[in-house]
Amino acid sequence: MTAPARATAAARLPLPARERLARARVLVVGDVMLDRYWFGAVDRISPEAPVPVVRVTREEDRLGGAANVAVNVQSLGAQATLLTVVGEDEAARRLEQLLAERQVATALGRDPQLKTIVKLRVIGRSQQLIRIDFENTPDHEVLAQMVNDFAAALPAHDAVVFSDYGKGGLAHIPRMIELARAAGKPVLIDPKGTDYARYAGATALTPNRGELALITGPWKGEAQLATLAQAMRRELGLDALLLTRSEEGMTLFDADGSHHVAAEAREVFDVTGAGDTVIAALAALVAAGVPLAQAVPWANHAASLVVAKFGTASVGYDEWAA
Repeated sequence: MTAPARATAAARLPLPARERLARARVLVVGDVMLDRYWFGAVDRISPEAPVPVVRVTREEDRLGGAANVAVNVQSLGAQATLLTVVGEDEAARRLEQLLAERQVATALGRDPQLKTIVKLRVIGRSQQLIRIDFENTPDHEVLAQMVNDFAAALPAHDAVVFSDYGKGGLAHIPRMIELARAAGKPVLIDPKGTDYARYAGATALTPNRGELALITGPWKGEAQLATLAQAMRRELGLDALLLTRSEEGMTLFDADGSHHVAAEAREVFDVTGAGDTVIAALAALVAAGVPLAQAVPWANHAASLVVAKFGTASVGYDEWAA
């Protein structure tokens, strides 16, 4: 695979002052989940099946999905409000507790029939051995109520993030995009699935390579990629499309062309939640008045920091600015 040819947005301009970011308000909407980790020792193979026996020694819960985006916005120095639907179960109560500890404001819809999403990861010898997911689909009436809550929350925020994990929490996203753009709010979306028409009119989408290829098909070389990305951008009425490319960095496609930021050379420990950090950094900066093209190198930098950490994690302002 050839490396991107252009690097027109690689330079990072000065990061906004902490005080400026602290006034920026981001409304995060989407699917939330509880990332639960069981850590343990692996000393033997089970006599019942050829699998390792994990003796659990420590348990840890972290915020995942849109909740992780909100935490990253807050950690980077801006203000976040999380709008989502949860169940009425232990996982929902734990999510609320963790969000309160991180001082993230919430507007939570509740569905007693909904099983709050839990992703349980069993870790042995610093390796993930298995992941077990607990989930179902939220009730449509609860999702409809989210539109009213969204409209009510819009005036108090400077930017909107939709974190789509394909779990049913964004059934009314076209209407929400319409409301946000009518209110003059930039809309950033971390997409999922193959129906990108539902994201039409957004400010920017942030797919990774695999997600974009599902829509456009594979590309051969940078010229074809640019043609495909710009065609999608125009078709959907987007201001920009930001392609995150893992070890190749990220490329922004907008009306001015394509602008590439190379990946920063760091040890990659875990890519879990890196996309959450990217869109959180973009949203925090855009909400603070930074043009999207200038925000991309800082989002790239934040991603390079978070992949050096284990599991779903966040980056603080001081770490980001260093």
